[in-house]
Amino acid sequence: MRYKKSIKLIAGIVIFFTLPSFLFLGFVYFKYNEDIPFGIQGEKADVLAKKMLDALDYDAYVNTNYIEWTFKKKRHYKWYKNKNTCLVYWKEYKVDLNFNDTTQNKAYIHNFKVDGNQAKSLINEASTHFKNDVFWLIAPYDVFNKDIERRLVTLNNGGQALLVTYKTQNSHPQDSYLWILDKNNKPKKLKMWTTALPIDGLEASWNDWIITESGAQLPTFHSILIMGFDMGLVKGTK
Repeated sequence: MRYKKSIKLIAGIVIFFTLPSFLFLGFVYFKYNEDIPFGIQGEKADVLAKKMLDALDYDAYVNTNYIEWTFKKKRHYKWYKNKNTCLVYWKEYKVDLNFNDTTQNKAYIHNFKVDGNQAKSLINEASTHFKNDVFWLIAPYDVFNKDIERRLVTLNNGGQALLVTYKTQNSHPQDSYLWILDKNNKPKKLKMWTTALPIDGLEASWNDWIITESGAQLPTFHSILIMGFDMGLVKGTK
């Protein structure tokens, strides 16, 4: 009898905590899930992409040699963009990433250098963190990268948006993002169709911009649904 009561109690607790989550996810899915929009590839898409870069002062970003930020108060970055290296800090770990020569990557625990599998694991983790976290800082500036396809989308209100699709090494589409711009062609929202998200077309804000010391414009905060995450004290210098 006690065993059955324990099972019922555990089941009741699981249902109590999981049912609201399932209901919420179901509500969010039916409210926000949408198919990827149709877009036209070509010169007009490239023109809009260039207008977006002009609104962000792309030249100032290119001439920015150092960028520093903290993602979600969890991971801190000191990115020496001109040297193509980055120091990544989280918990008691520090990793020195060298994107030009990965043999120069180094990992530390409590400032003591580690080697072997432990170092390899930390370096891989830091690289993964960097790829994700830097996206939320500089993604608009990458629209003309060689692995990105651009398409012009006409919105329901008659406005124009820029759909970008990231290609894999075998040229198959992977993740797509729709940049929604303000009247000055500056990004204000981003809709996402990615393998990492269960909901297609989920929207993130991109409207908390600052102008750094170098002149580059970088975001300091993003919100998705009821959640928000900041980028810490964002710095950019020449």
